[in-house]
Amino acid sequence: MKKMTVRRPHLPGFRPRSPRLRVVLLAAALVVTGGCGAIEDSLGGSGTPAEAAPLAAPADTDVPFNSEFSRDGTFQSHIPIDEVDFVFTIWSAKTTPRMQEWYPQGDKFFSFTFTGYDTRRRLRDKFATKRRIYLDDVAITSVTTSASGTTESPYNLREKARDVTFDPEAVQSRRYGMLITSPKGAFELRNQRIGTMAADTEGVTLTFTATVHIETGARTGRFETQQVVQTVPISIFKSEVATRPQPVPYNAT
Repeated sequence: MKKMTVRRPHLPGFRPRSPRLRVVLLAAALVVTGGCGAIEDSLGGSGTPAEAAPLAAPADTDVPFNSEFSRDGTFQSHIPIDEVDFVFTIWSAKTTPRMQEWYPQGDKFFSFTFTGYDTRRRLRDKFATKRRIYLDDVAITSVTTSASGTTESPYNLREKARDVTFDPEAVQSRRYGMLITSPKGAFELRNQRIGTMAADTEGVTLTFTATVHIETGARTGRFETQQVVQTVPISIFKSEVATRPQPVPYNAT
């Protein structure tokens, strides 16, 4: 079995703003990498990566580091692979809801969900007729963009999805992870903290990587391994004051 490889997207939107030129930038890039043949007793995958179409941002924007998430306070992507629609949704948490107040100093919070729809079936078909989709490992990395060219990594996560998802009773497989087939399962993380960064930080880019196992057919017990990668750029606004989280009920999202 060949080794799984991941091709990273080239995102023009990651460059600092030029004072002389306004450029149409890409708000986010979606990359899906394919697994190899069906598996039962071992987990592995390889294949030629498939690249989904990027979502373009509008040309006229007031954010210094072009970001749909920063403009709207939320971002959702649909990533098709093997007739599964993987839906990734991220939003600013209630503790720091105003994106224009995401400054280099202070804590900034976001929440997100990740789920899969078996598009071989209709939405209201019986769940037993749908393929099971499991989320195994989830990893999030970050890198900043600054005026000086220095970089930082203010947020990182690498965990088994079933150990950190908001639902304490998520449907699980000891071998493959937690069920994320809609409507019975979804992965959710709330109030994830991005801490203080350098004063000249202009943006931070989050990269979410999910290892999933997709059943080849409903109740076949055979699965294929895939890797889904979603990149989200976030604007950081220049300020001499710190972002101030507001009090909210415990674990409010």
